[in-house]
Amino acid sequence: MTATPAPAPSATASAVPRARTRTGGPKDTGPRLLEHLMGWTLVVVVAMFVTQTGLL
Repeated sequence: MTATPAPAPSATASAVPRARTRTGGPKDTGPRLLEHLMGWTLVVVVAMFVTQTGLL
């Protein structure tokens, strides 16, 4: 009695093309300039906090 090998899950998944559903992640559109400014502001504030408390 010989067992027939099952196909790999990745081989069966790629054989069926499907439309990908959105999962609610970040979108490509939006205020990129504001996002960058807020990010760098956070970096500066954390750096000031670290140096003032003497952690570095």
